[in-house]
Amino acid sequence: MSETTTTAPAKGTLPGPDGAPRCPWGLSTEDYLAYHDTEWGRPVHGDDALFERLCLEAFQSGLSWLTILRRRETFRAAFAGFEIAAVAEFTEADRTRLLADPGIIRNRAKVDATLANARLLADWPQGELDALIWSYAPEPAGRPAPRTVADVPAVTDASTALAKELKKRGVRFVGPTTAYALMQACGLVDDHLADCVARGTGTR
Repeated sequence: MSETTTTAPAKGTLPGPDGAPRCPWGLSTEDYLAYHDTEWGRPVHGDDALFERLCLEAFQSGLSWLTILRRRETFRAAFAGFEIAAVAEFTEADRTRLLADPGIIRNRAKVDATLANARLLADWPQGELDALIWSYAPEPAGRPAPRTVADVPAVTDASTALAKELKKRGVRFVGPTTAYALMQACGLVDDHLADCVARGTGTR
């Protein structure tokens, strides 16, 4: 989550409602607390699941992740559960519907990128998106646990390489920062702070 480096102060963990230490951003709202404790940093696999995360991270660009998180169910309803095959069949009428839907982010470039990406990925062999994304997961042993928010990067060499490869293959609206946010959210990296109760809860 890019917000761990932009909105939270450069400090370590803070006690949560149960007294256990957590990343500071995870304590700012109840929505974040649940997301931090049960989703962020836990491995996500499957082409459709990763397509959803890729799309939502793109929609988040320039906005707060909380805005996306609170609209996630509306996004899912609008985009057929982010099933690649279904979204690939969306028509111009669907595009018009999406651009008029107040429950999502009505950004023309982001909507168009989502539809184009679905059409592109529908032609990929099953499992290829999952394999491609996860091939950029660094070895956990080579990454020291961040002790403060200031230690959490917004971009890495791996996220830059992942974004470059996705773009090379025709995937739209993905840059190094969006790619790293995806890597954080989907468990390719564990950026929970060293003392955070959620650190190490995910397994590949």
